Amino acid sequence: MNENVNIRELNDLIASKSSFVNLIKQGMNSTIVGQKHLIDSLLIALLANGHVLLEGVPGLAKTLAIKTLAGLVDARYSRIQFTPDLLPADVVGTMVYSIKRESFEVKKGPVFANFVLADEINRAPAKVQSALLEAMQERQVTIGEQTFSLDDPFLVMATQNPIEQEGTYPLPEAQVDRFLMKVLISYPSKTEEAEIIKMNLAAERKPVQPLVTPADIVDTRSVVQQIYIDEKIERYIVDIVFATRFPSDYGLKDMAGLLSFGASPRAGISMALAARAYAFLRGRGYVIPEDVRAVCHDVMRHRLGLSYEAEANNISADEMISNMLDKIAVP
Repeated sequence: MNENVNIRELNDLIASKSSFVNLIKQGMNSTIVGQKHLIDSLLIALLANGHVLLEGVPGLAKTLAIKTLAGLVDARYSRIQFTPDLLPADVVGTMVYSIKRESFEVKKGPVFANFVLADEINRAPAKVQSALLEAMQERQVTIGEQTFSLDDPFLVMATQNPIEQEGTYPLPEAQVDRFLMKVLISYPSKTEEAEIIKMNLAAERKPVQPLVTPADIVDTRSVVQQIYIDEKIERYIVDIVFATRFPSDYGLKDMAGLLSFGASPRAGISMALAARAYAFLRGRGYVIPEDVRAVCHDVMRHRLGLSYEAEANNISADEMISNMLDKIAVP
């Protein structure tokens, strides 16, 4: 009975905090046409204190969406254009010798911001991509002998182009695993395409004005952390993760030869966090199985290692995730 009262109180609290989400959605919709899944995914990453990797062909408003979100929050924003000649010091910073002080001083890089746009992240070699590892996981950066904590909120939003092969480098598994979600961006509909053309032919576009503060984000995250997850939902998440490691145990013998490795423990943590944020966006103080299923593809698709057999048969990670969700019993 007390649990029901707490859930009711939490629902009321979520309703009072929904203005934060509505303001951001309105601001995003004034600049971005369609792409509701993209906007929801960015909000989930923001509320779950995670990072997001966006993948799609050029011109689908990936960079514009991230820049707009950063503009709506009165916080520091930086954009890093990843190129083959980029160095790790160009991302995190380096030690610079000061003639005046006759000593080395720290010059901080663009990673010292609340919102970091890693544009076309797969255009830089692994050593540059790896420069973000400590920042993404520990929320800190080490330069020389000094370690600096990053501001809260800290969100890395990376984009990559799936069709470009020349001059690109696959992201290391250790880096990919640190992204809460990998979101695939699709083409707009005919109606949305016409609206995009009309919007871009307009004489001038209104600049994005900040509508919320970093304190609003941190405050709302504390509410998201209170959202209730039942033990049955937790076991459901564990079953999904373990099905990628031991598919035969879940009646998925056909998948055994299609996976070279399964999801890491971060997958289960990320799924629970993303499901909580998804429930918050739906105005609920508790997580249901549909929340887990809604975020599962975005959370898992970049954490599965496909074998050569899967690639030879054009079997995607999304197909395998859908197959798993069909087989695993829903609580």
